[in-house]
Amino acid sequence: MSKKGRVLVAMSGGVDSSVAALLLHEQGYEVIGITMKTWDYATSGGTKKETGCCSLDSINDARNLAVRFGFPHYILDLRSEFGDSIINNFVDEYLAGRTPNPCILCNTHIKWEALLKRADMLECEYIATGHYAKVRHENIQGKGRYLVSKGEDENKDQSYVLWGLTQESLKRTIFPAGEYRKPDIRKIAMDSGFEDLAKKKESYEICFIPDNDYRSFLKRRVNGLEEKVNDGNFVLTDGTVVGNHKGYPFYTIGQRKGLEIALGEPMFVTEVMPGNNTVVLGKKEELQKDSMTVGRYNLIKYETLPSPMQAHTKIRYKDPGAPATLNESEGKIRVNFHTKVNAITPGQSAVFYEGADVIGGGFIEKP
Repeated sequence: MSKKGRVLVAMSGGVDSSVAALLLHEQGYEVIGITMKTWDYATSGGTKKETGCCSLDSINDARNLAVRFGFPHYILDLRSEFGDSIINNFVDEYLAGRTPNPCILCNTHIKWEALLKRADMLECEYIATGHYAKVRHENIQGKGRYLVSKGEDENKDQSYVLWGLTQESLKRTIFPAGEYRKPDIRKIAMDSGFEDLAKKKESYEICFIPDNDYRSFLKRRVNGLEEKVNDGNFVLTDGTVVGNHKGYPFYTIGQRKGLEIALGEPMFVTEVMPGNNTVVLGKKEELQKDSMTVGRYNLIKYETLPSPMQAHTKIRYKDPGAPATLNESEGKIRVNFHTKVNAITPGQSAVFYEGADVIGGGFIEKP
C-alpha cells in the first residue's frame, strides 16, 4: 500500500472528478475509482439525449482514465436507494408546496454513505470527490473539528451543497479540486492528454431530469396529478382572486415567467398554498423578507452554535449571501437578516458562513 494511503475516488466522468483522481495518483495515493449510477434515463421519459454522470459515455470516460493510469475502477448501482430516497423526496416536497434541492440530500444520504461503505470494504482510508471546496482540521471550542470552507475558485465553489456532511464523513474526505480554479483543472486535463475531457461541457440540470423540465417529470411520476391540482386560484396578498393557474406544484416562490397572467405590472409568486391549491402573487417588494426559520440543520464548524451569532447566510446556491444574526432554540435556528433579502423559499437550504468557513446549514421552513 502507498505511504499516502488508499483513497476511493468518486468519478462521474466529468473533468473535475477525473482530475481529482489524477492529482491524487500523482501525489502518491493508491487510487481506486468508482462511478455511481444513480438514475436510469430510460425510465425518466424526458426528451433530452442522455448526458451527465449516469450516462454510458461518462462511465466510459471514467474507466478510460483509470485504465490509462493503471488503477482499478468499479461501477456502483445505486438506482434503488436513489429512487427511494431522493426522487420520492423531490416529488413529496413539491406536493407539499416547497422547492427542494435534491443534490444536498444526495450528497449527505446517498453518495457519502455509499462511498464510505465501499471504502471500508476496499480498505480505503479516504474518499475523494471533485467538489470545489476545502476540508481541514482545527481546534474549535476546545475540541478538534473537521471544517468545510470555500474552494479556491469562488465562482465554482460548492461548499453550499456540503453542509449536511458529518464529522465522521469529513474526517475521511479529500477535495483535490478545491485548491484550484476551473481553468487550471481544465489545463491539467489537457496537459495530461485528455483533450476531450478538458473541453467537456458542464451539466447544470438535476441529474434525473436531463431535459430540465421538472413539471413534466412530476406529471409522469404522479398519476392524475394535473386533474387533481388544475384550475386553482391565483390570488393577491389581500385574497383577491385574479385568475386560474395550472396547479400549485408547478410554481415556486420568486417565479415571474410562465405565469400566463397579465395584471398590468410585473407580478411574482410570493407564496404557494397546497392546502387549498392557491398561488399567491405580489409585487417584487412583497418578496422581500428579513427573517426565516431553519430546521433539520447540521453544524460543521461548531458542536453547539454560539447564540446569538453573526453569519453570512446564503439561501440558494447562487445567492451572494447576506449578513444575519443566528439564534438557536428548541431544535430550530431563527435567522434575522440585517437587510431584507429576496425570495426566501421553503425547502431550499440556508447555509451559514464565518468568513470562508461553513458554520452549518439546514432547510428553510418559513420566512
